[in-house]
Amino acid sequence: MPQSEATPAQQDHVAQICAQYQNDPHRMLDILRDVQDQFRCISRQTMKTVAAKTGLTEVAVEGVASFYAFLSLEPKGRVTIRLCDDIVDRFAGLPDVAATFEKELGITIGQTSADGAFSLEYTPCIGMCDQAPAAMINDVVLTTLTPEKVREIAKKLKEGKRPEDLISHRFDDLTPHERARRMVKNNIKHAGAVLLGPAPDDAGLKKALEQTPSQIIDQIEASGLRGCGGAGFTTGRKWRFAAQAEADRKFIICNADEGEPGTFKDRVLLTERPHLLIEGMTIAAGAVGAKEGILYLRGEYVYLRELIEEVLAERRTKGLLGKDILGADGFDFDIRLQMGAGAYICGEEGALISSCEGLPGEPKTRPPFPVTCGYLGFPTVVNNVETFCHAARILDCGAKWFFDMGTAGSHGTKLFSVSGDCINPGIYELPYGLSVRELLEMAGGEDAAAVLVGGPSGTMIARDTFDRKLTFDDLATGGAIVVFSPERNILEIVEYYMSFFVHESCGYCTPCRVGNVFLQKAVAKFRQGLANPADIAYLKDLSATIIETSRCGLGMTSPNPILSTLENFPLVYSAMVKPPKDRIRATFDIQSAISDARVLAKRRSSIYDKDFSK
Repeated sequence: MPQSEATPAQQDHVAQICAQYQNDPHRMLDILRDVQDQFRCISRQTMKTVAAKTGLTEVAVEGVASFYAFLSLEPKGRVTIRLCDDIVDRFAGLPDVAATFEKELGITIGQTSADGAFSLEYTPCIGMCDQAPAAMINDVVLTTLTPEKVREIAKKLKEGKRPEDLISHRFDDLTPHERARRMVKNNIKHAGAVLLGPAPDDAGLKKALEQTPSQIIDQIEASGLRGCGGAGFTTGRKWRFAAQAEADRKFIICNADEGEPGTFKDRVLLTERPHLLIEGMTIAAGAVGAKEGILYLRGEYVYLRELIEEVLAERRTKGLLGKDILGADGFDFDIRLQMGAGAYICGEEGALISSCEGLPGEPKTRPPFPVTCGYLGFPTVVNNVETFCHAARILDCGAKWFFDMGTAGSHGTKLFSVSGDCINPGIYELPYGLSVRELLEMAGGEDAAAVLVGGPSGTMIARDTFDRKLTFDDLATGGAIVVFSPERNILEIVEYYMSFFVHESCGYCTPCRVGNVFLQKAVAKFRQGLANPADIAYLKDLSATIIETSRCGLGMTSPNPILSTLENFPLVYSAMVKPPKDRIRATFDIQSAISDARVLAKRRSSIYDKDFSK
């Protein structure tokens, strides 16, 4: 559907899509996702129609449509192939896979075929690092790709086969759970006692119904449970703050937007333990007095949408969701599924809430905090998948049972997503407190030269620190453990992760938007052998400025790939340093850097000129 064309019938269809969501502007992301799926783009006329139906300006609609990577203002192919461009995929053979797709489809990365049949593009990590190289073909995920597999895939697609037919010729007859399992292996290498071992259905919820809200929160606090996304805020305290807030409405939001490269634990829980997740959300609702919930599922996990919808429907039928849950008078709670659309920043809770509200996924200024003023201005508890699952098990087995696992300050078990240069990539559920070396031995990565703990926003460590412990007080991690062999180029890895942060910045604040571009260019100088001694100090000073002045967690952690490798791999940088000629230090072209950032952040220049202090 070209930008200049939109038939009356198509606009009527757009109006019907808006009506399905009650013309609610807060459901803008759902509306635009459906439009994208139906028409392969969001045209100018479509935006006018959506704006009229939802009572917004066309500019506001375009702000959402242009923010998310999976929405497009230009037509995409009927089949859109998104190749995961994570560094793990690159090392696993992505360049050959991409070249084969280009050859077989007759287009290059970033192009759409002349007949509108195919689009081919790169996308950041899609949560399949344990089975790279991987790709999304429309809503279908394919893993462990090779050039041979790609030739067969391209052949079938050109013959008119649906992407779903690549999974099974009887795809439509499979259950949602069977479809998910056919696409993606969960690779559970070690199942622990809490999340992946045997657990009775809804035992925690049934015990919660026998307790007061305050008693439920007391148990969560006594267990020592901390948020499992990496920050580690005490879960019980968060719930208590929300419970104490006075408001007509309260919300429970599950953050299933694990976009940190190298992380895929939530994918496994969503497949293996979806009922446990919803049970945990329901317990939280009872504890804080919420009647409404949202499960925010990252766009890259769209292949799990039908499975989750089926679980929600089943629980409503059994009286586990909805009105008077399990016969408890007045205990009303239900959940809607909110799909993301390809934006790493939405893993930050403020940006996630903005996205749920139908806005661009930009972080919110804090304070106020979500527990007092969150979704639509109401008290909101935001926890991730793993945290809610832990909460359900704690209510079943007791606070002491959970507290006694792990170590002081880091209680219970943790799901580790292990990928990269190791024999056994996959999911390991283990108590907090083991060393990196012990985990490497389990995963067959003893020969590693470097390990990235916590994804690019975490810490890169060297062999001489592999005895450090995986705890909140030593090496905190949301779950990602990426193993790199001695053959890998540390600076190549760092430059890739800086390019990732440049691409994924929401563009709101200057330190993150522009500063990360400078950092990326500086690392490129080192790789090219053009750096001088002053550049090392420059990296440290600029990193400190970005961390201190950025508005949200992305900017506060984006320099970590540089800072942790400067500390733990200093010789890598010093070996690339050369004295400056005539003692004149090279400089950057700031206007050029800002221009790059503007394009990557998908914003207009006028936005950057606005004074946000007013």
